[in-house]
Amino acid sequence: MKKIWFSATLVLSTVVLTAFAGISLVSREVNASVDREQPIITKADFDRMMKSQSNWGRWGKEDQLGALNLITAHKRIQAAKLVKTGMSISLAHNMFTEKVGKTPAFELHMVKTGAPGSEGALDVLSIDYHGRTQTHFDALCHQFWDGQMYNGYPQGEVTDKGCAKDSVIQAKNGVFTRGVLIDFPWLYGTKYLTGSRAILPEDLDAWEKKSGVKIQSGDAVFIRVGRWARWDDAKGGWDPYKEGAGLHVTSVAWFKKRDISLLASDMVSDVVPSGVEGVTGGGPVHKMAIVELGVPLIDNCDLEAVGEYAAANKRWDFLLTMAPLAIDGGTGSPVNPIATF
Repeated sequence: MKKIWFSATLVLSTVVLTAFAGISLVSREVNASVDREQPIITKADFDRMMKSQSNWGRWGKEDQLGALNLITAHKRIQAAKLVKTGMSISLAHNMFTEKVGKTPAFELHMVKTGAPGSEGALDVLSIDYHGRTQTHFDALCHQFWDGQMYNGYPQGEVTDKGCAKDSVIQAKNGVFTRGVLIDFPWLYGTKYLTGSRAILPEDLDAWEKKSGVKIQSGDAVFIRVGRWARWDDAKGGWDPYKEGAGLHVTSVAWFKKRDISLLASDMVSDVVPSGVEGVTGGGPVHKMAIVELGVPLIDNCDLEAVGEYAAANKRWDFLLTMAPLAIDGGTGSPVNPIATF
């Protein structure tokens, strides 16, 4: 079903974003790298913002690929030319073999071992990857809003047999594009962002200004808040389900304007808690990016090594290669994204 929205919605959304920008500028004077009061948005505000950011129908009423359409042949050729040194860095965290909070452990079951007489080894893998530990790709059928998925498909298209529409199989050809690391601990001269530090549009503007890098159409953007440095310091004393730095939902319009193809983070992109009333079952950034923009997400990346390399070499963009598993009907996939400089 095609959506029709009135221009008043866009005006109201702009007013809301402008008001929030004023609030955050005042709080920045305290300390930009630490927790601060974030704008609170009502569910009605969020509904209006969702409608104003829609990409439904942009690539046709039958489209299921979403913003990955922005990775054109020309974009891939440009991305390939970014490789100068051949240095490759994994952006995935090692699998967690112990349960963390609500996220079950990754399990490796050995079928055949190196016991005497064995001619080889076999194993079976088990992973419940959605959550806040394992590095994974969120397909466009992973989130719903008002009974619908990306491009207006009803959520009833997802059954016990999987996703009939918007599944991860749509990304079977993989992602080969320009990746950009937006490193906020580097920007603010800190080890990691603390508490529930909300990243707002002016934070993103500040990063572009300091780094000299502009986000472009078709880019895959990686947001580093220093989650794993904080995890190591906390030694089990921090619950990422209760708090964590990340993007405030008002930042989504910033990414929509730049036409990114994919959004990733070393947390879950969303600031936790989100500051948006009445949004459950996935944060508001997840909802707006996946359902309205058609932008898939990668959660729980490990951006520590790439952050060190990027800062040392003053290189914030790279060739990103990533291929989810070819799961027909899947809501996503564990992944190992690779940055090559």
